[in-house]
Amino acid sequence: MRTLVIGDVHSGLRALEQLLERANVCTKDHLIFLGDYVDGWSTAVETVDFLISLNKTHNCTFIRGNHDELCRQWLMTKEENPQWLAHGGTATRDSYLHAQRKNWDSHLEFYAGLQNYFLDQDNRLYLHAGYTNLKGVEFEYFDQLFYWDRTLWELARALDPQLNPLDSNFPKRLIHYKEIFIGHTPISKKTTAVPKKGANVWNIDTGAAFKGQLTLMDVETKEFWQSDLVHTFYPGENGRN
Repeated sequence: MRTLVIGDVHSGLRALEQLLERANVCTKDHLIFLGDYVDGWSTAVETVDFLISLNKTHNCTFIRGNHDELCRQWLMTKEENPQWLAHGGTATRDSYLHAQRKNWDSHLEFYAGLQNYFLDQDNRLYLHAGYTNLKGVEFEYFDQLFYWDRTLWELARALDPQLNPLDSNFPKRLIHYKEIFIGHTPISKKTTAVPKKGANVWNIDTGAAFKGQLTLMDVETKEFWQSDLVHTFYPGENGRN
């Protein structure tokens, strides 16, 4: 069995289907999705429908992303957040407005069931964005940081690669986990990119909502697979560009 982690999908269902095929995903694999299933391309409803169905046949873990939470809030209140609409929400709203209302209930159940983080048996942590508490995720005061924070990745990128985790200067919030896998902050918005590591943090967001690809990685071997450029599946659309 492989543990496979998938970066931010952003409604790119067609790319996701290609990616799962390229990685020869089977029912024995554990699929960990890092969140942001919507906001970007036009197939938001279809993407969530696909994930709900996939969970019936495969071992899936779904992490909560900030865009998923923004979409959930709109579905519940119908209040249009201008910031959300400007950053991919318009395509998601339009997708839902063209869908049958019965989809909304099952999707609200899906969004409500998302996890803020997941810790596997090998002490690997998976979450969308980050956390700030020096003692780790169980001590975080504000749940929103799990899917909004960017300081974890900024910290990991800024560290001297030669700094030993046993050194007193090594950031305390990173020492609790063997590895940390995140999305949220695209490695590149303008060109192709591959997963990037800073300290013990792996960023799997390779810009699927923009000009990049969707990425899936085997957490043990670090072998990864990528879709074609996601925007090529949606000619005439802008995504979040």
